[in-house]
Amino acid sequence: MLGIIQSTSRRSATLVHPALRINRPIKFHRIASATISKSVPTSPFLRPYAQAAVQLKPKLHSQTMTIPNGSAMSVDVHPTETYGNFDLVKRVKLDFTDCTIEKWKSRLTGLTVVHLDYEAPIVNGYFVVATEIFNDSGCPHTLEHLVFLGSKQYPYKGIIDHLANRGFSNGTNAWTDTDHTAYTVSTAGCDGFLQLLPIYVDHILYPTLSKAGFVTEVHHVDEKGEDSGVVYSEMQGRENTSGDLMGIRMQRLLNPKGSGYRSETGGLMEALRVLTIEQIREYHKTYYVPHNLSLIVTGPLTHGTPHLLSVLQSQIEPSILSSTSPSPYPYPPTPPFPRPFISTPSANRTPLKESVKQTIEFPEKDESVGEVIVSFMGCEPGMWVERKALDLLGSYLAGSATAPLNKEFVEVENPLCTYIYFGEDTRATLTDLPIYIGSVPTEHLEGFDERLKESLRKVVREGVDMERMGLVIRRDERQLRSKLESAKGDTFSGTVISDFLYGAEDGTELGPSMDEFRQYEELKKWSGEDWGRLLTRYYIDPPSITLIGKPSPTLADTLASNEKARIAAQRASLGPAGLEAKKKELEEAKKEHEKEIPRAVLEGFKVPDVKSIRWIGVGSWMEVGRGRERGGGGRRVGDEALGRHVGRDGEEVPFFVQYDHVQSDFVTIHAFFSLSSLPNRLRPYMSTYLSSFFSLPVNTSTGIKLSHEQVVDRLDDETVSYDVNLGVGTPSQFPETLRVSLKVERDKYEEAVAWLRDLVWGSEFDKERLQVTVAKIQQSLPELKRDGSTVLGSVTAGLLYDEKSTSRAGGVLTQMEFVPKIMKQLQETPEEVVREFEEIRKYVTDPSGIRFSVSGNVMGLEKPRSVWAKYFGKILPETRLTPVPLASDTLSAVGRNPVKKAIVVSLPTIESSFVMHTTKGIQGFGHPEYPALRVALEILNATESYLWRYIRGSGLAYGAYVSLDSEPGLLSFSLYRSSNAIQAFEEAKKVIKGLVDGSIELEETSLDAAKSSIVYNIAKAVSTSSRAALVSFTNQALKGVPQDYNTQLLEKFQAVTKADVLASLRKHFPPLFDSASSVAVVVTAPGKADEIGDDLTKVGFEVEKRTLEIDPDELMEDGEESGSESGSDDSEESR
Repeated sequence: MLGIIQSTSRRSATLVHPALRINRPIKFHRIASATISKSVPTSPFLRPYAQAAVQLKPKLHSQTMTIPNGSAMSVDVHPTETYGNFDLVKRVKLDFTDCTIEKWKSRLTGLTVVHLDYEAPIVNGYFVVATEIFNDSGCPHTLEHLVFLGSKQYPYKGIIDHLANRGFSNGTNAWTDTDHTAYTVSTAGCDGFLQLLPIYVDHILYPTLSKAGFVTEVHHVDEKGEDSGVVYSEMQGRENTSGDLMGIRMQRLLNPKGSGYRSETGGLMEALRVLTIEQIREYHKTYYVPHNLSLIVTGPLTHGTPHLLSVLQSQIEPSILSSTSPSPYPYPPTPPFPRPFISTPSANRTPLKESVKQTIEFPEKDESVGEVIVSFMGCEPGMWVERKALDLLGSYLAGSATAPLNKEFVEVENPLCTYIYFGEDTRATLTDLPIYIGSVPTEHLEGFDERLKESLRKVVREGVDMERMGLVIRRDERQLRSKLESAKGDTFSGTVISDFLYGAEDGTELGPSMDEFRQYEELKKWSGEDWGRLLTRYYIDPPSITLIGKPSPTLADTLASNEKARIAAQRASLGPAGLEAKKKELEEAKKEHEKEIPRAVLEGFKVPDVKSIRWIGVGSWMEVGRGRERGGGGRRVGDEALGRHVGRDGEEVPFFVQYDHVQSDFVTIHAFFSLSSLPNRLRPYMSTYLSSFFSLPVNTSTGIKLSHEQVVDRLDDETVSYDVNLGVGTPSQFPETLRVSLKVERDKYEEAVAWLRDLVWGSEFDKERLQVTVAKIQQSLPELKRDGSTVLGSVTAGLLYDEKSTSRAGGVLTQMEFVPKIMKQLQETPEEVVREFEEIRKYVTDPSGIRFSVSGNVMGLEKPRSVWAKYFGKILPETRLTPVPLASDTLSAVGRNPVKKAIVVSLPTIESSFVMHTTKGIQGFGHPEYPALRVALEILNATESYLWRYIRGSGLAYGAYVSLDSEPGLLSFSLYRSSNAIQAFEEAKKVIKGLVDGSIELEETSLDAAKSSIVYNIAKAVSTSSRAALVSFTNQALKGVPQDYNTQLLEKFQAVTKADVLASLRKHFPPLFDSASSVAVVVTAPGKADEIGDDLTKVGFEVEKRTLEIDPDELMEDGEESGSESGSDDSEESR
C-alpha cells in the first residue's frame, strides 16, 4: 500500500514513505546485509605513521556514577578481575534498564569481548573488525563475503551456516560499513550460540580465501563474456543509483586525500573487475587480527558472562595462540599496530574552510524530481550531550507534520520536497551532519540549500519554541524506554560498536555513551537561547557541502550503451578460446565448492534443547462481544485470572476485544477494521486516507475541535508511537483489514482509547489537508518507481489480484494513474472527494467487521474494560461478527489459475533483474500439509543450502528464495538483483528436479538444520513482550487458531520426515518452474529486457513487454496505463 504512512514507531521518525530510501550511507549486507604479521609495516593498506596508538594502563579503583535525576549507574572504572587470559576492562550496570555490560580484553592476544546481559529469548552476536582502506577495490566488502566460504579448521564452503542452522539460528549474516565490518548471528537460547562462537571466530581470523571462492563470490566473466559474481551483482545493482552516486561524491568532498573515509568500501565495478584474491589476502593479513576484533554478545547466557569467557579461554584463545609463529604470541605487536581511523591520516578531519555545491546526475527517465544532501561537520564523537542535543534538534526541526521545516517545505499544497531528514555519522575527530532532502521538484533543486538555510536562520530569529522542544525531549525519552524494553541488544549494539572504533581503549567512555537519560536531564535545563546557539554553531555559521542529485534520461541511455560496448569489447578481446577458458574456470570453481562436508562434522554439532529457550509468557482473554458466540463455543475464553481482572470492571461490551497481558511499562491498542465491503472504486483512495490519518482536524467525543497541528502535537506528547496501515507484519498479513495502533505509557491507557475513537470517527476530511497529502504522494512517486523491488511488487499484485484488492490499489503503478485524478478532483470538485472519504469511513466503521486488541500490562490497568464502553458503547451496537477478510478473496482470474503469463518490465534505473515466479500453493492457516511444506521451504532457502549453492554460489543473483503465502495460497520463487535471471531460473528448476528424482541427495543433516532454523524463527517472532502479545492476538482473533499454535507447530515440524519433505517437493514445487502452471514477472534493465523476454518465450510463457518511462505531464491527461505488447517478437516497446 502506497502512502506517506505517518508512523512514529522508530525514534526520530520522519514523515517518510516506508519504501522510500533515504540517501544516507548504506551498509553492504551479505544477505538481502591479536597478532600482526611482520610484514605489516610494508603493507600497501597501511601508511607510515609518526605516532602509534597509546596503550592505556589500568588504575586499580572503582566508583559509582550518580546521575542528576537521582538514579545511579554503577561503574567499575578500572577493575582488577581476571578470568584466565582475560582482564575486566569495564563493568557498567545500567539502572534505567535491567542490563549489565562487561568489557574484557585478553592480555595475550588483545582480543576484546563485550557482553550485554539481560533477559530475552534471543542471543545476538556482533563480531566487529575495524576495516580501513584507502582505495575503491572493495576489499572490506569482498572479505565480508569470502569469510563464509570455509576456514582453517573447517575448510568447507558454507559449513558455518550449516552449523548455525542446527543451533537454533537462521544462518549468519554480515555488513560492511564505511569504517567497519560486522559479522552477525542470532540464536534462540545460548547453547547453539556458544557452540558456534569458536567456529565463527576461526572463519573470521583464518578463512580459506581460495581462488575458487573469489571467482564465484566476488567476480568472474561467464561464457557469454558478461561480468558476474555475488559481490559484483550487488554493486551492479547500486553503483549508479542516486544514493550511491551522491554518497561517494560526498565522502570525497568531506574528507581530504589520504583518508579512508573517501573510499567506496563496497567496491566500484571498475575496481572489482581487476581485483585479485592476492590483494584480498594481503588486506586480511593486515586488519583481521585479534587485537582489531571485538566480539559483542547481547542476551542471556546460562551461567552469565563467565560462560562466555570459559569458551573464549578454553577454545578460542588456544586456537589463536597455536595459529601464529613465532611463539609466544606477539602482543602487543612490534611495531605497534596503528589503530584504524584514530592513528591514521583518516583522523585528520578539520572543519570545512568553504562551502561547496555540486550537481550529480543519475540515470532516470522521469526528470520531475531530484534529491539534495547538505552536509556539515559536527562535534567530537565523545561529546555525548551535544550529540544528543543535535539529534533532538533534528526531530524538532523535521520530526513531524508540525515541525517548522515540514510546515514550510512538506506540509503545503505544492511541496518543495517530501521529507527532510537530519542524520549523523560517527567519525574520528568530528562527526558528519548530513541533511537529506527527498523528491525535490527539479525546478527547485538549484536554490534549495539556500532556502533551507534561510529557514534555519528564521528559526533562530523567532526563537526556539520551548514548549515544543519539551514535547520532543519527552517523546524521545519515552521511545527510548520502549525500545529498551523490547530490544536492548539492538538499542545498544551501535553504541558498543562505535566505542570499539572510536572510544577510549580503557572503556571510560562506554558508560557515558549509553547514559542517554542523564543527557535528557541535562538538556531539559537548556534555554531557547541555548538551542538557538546550537543551531547556529552547527547548521548556520559553518560552511557546508551541497550535492544536488539531478535525474538524467540521457545518462541512462549512455550507461546502457557504454555497458553494451564494454561487454562487446571484452567478448572480442577474450575470443572463443578465452570465453571457453572463462567457462572452464567457473565450472572448476563451482566443482571445488561441491566438496562435501563430512557428515560426522555436522552431526558433531549438537542440536540444542528447545527447553533452553526462555519464552515470554502471555496471558490472554478474549471477549467476542455481548450477544455473540465464538467459533467453537463461548463468548469469553482464555486465562481465568486475567478474565477475572477484566470482569471486575463493568459489563461486557457488545464488540470484540482481546486482552493480552505481558510484563511491560506500556500498553498498546490495535484496532482492525474489515475492508471487505468497501466498494472497489474507493480502494485507490485508501493510500490518501492512510497518509492523512494522523494529520487531519478532529472533532473529539467531548465536543472539542482540534486543528491538525493540535492533533499531531498532542499525539506526539501523549503516545510512544502511533501507526496506521493495512494488515499486520512485514510482509503484510490480512491486507484487507485496516489497522490503527497506538502505544502509550500505562497511565495513558484511557487517552489511547479516546484517541482511537476520535481519529477514526471524528476526523474531518479537510480539503486543504487532503491536497497536501495527495501532493506529497504524487511527488514521491518518481522516486518510488526507480526501485526494482517496488515496481516488481506493484506489477505482480496487478497480475495476481483483482479490483477487490486494497493493497493492489495502493501499488505504485496504480497510484501513478490515480493520484493525478484525485488531485484534479480536489481542485475542481473538492466536495465530491470529501463525500468519497466519508463513504470510506462508513464502511470502515461497520460494527460487524471491527476487532480491538489490548496488549501490555493489562493486569496493571485499573479499568481495562469500562473505558471501551465509555468511548464505543454508543457507536458500536450489538451485531454479528463477520469473518476476517482474506487475500484469497481478492485473487484475479490469473491469481486463481496462474498459467503461461509473463510480464517483462524495462526499468532504466537498475542494471540487474528482480524476478518473481508464482504458482498455486496451499491455502489456510491450519492446512495439514503445511508442516512438511514449511520444512521444505527452509531446506531450500537456508544459507549455503540448495538455492544458495546453485544460484548465489554461482554468482547468478544476490538472493534467491522460495516462499509460501498461506493467506491467498500462492507459492513463489524470487530472484533479487540477478545478473542472469534465466540461468538462475534454470538452476532452481534443476535443484527441484534433482531432489525429486534423487540425483541430488536430500541430506538428513539438512532436515535437522531446517527444523532448528524454524525454532529460531518462531522464537524470534515472540522475542519481545510486544511481539509475543501481538502473535497471541493474531493467532486467535485473525487466524482462528489456538494461542499456542506456534508451539504446537514446533512438535509437528519435529515429526516431519525426509519422505514427507520429498513428497511435498514432488507435489508443490515442479509446477513453479513449468510455464503451464505458473506466471512470471521480471523487472530488469532495458538492455536485458529483450533477451529475457525471448528466453521466457522459449520455455513456453506468453510474454508481455512493458517499459516504465512515464512522464507526469502524460499522467495528467487521462491516466492511461503505459503501453504494452504481447508476444515474443522484437518490435519496439511502446510507452
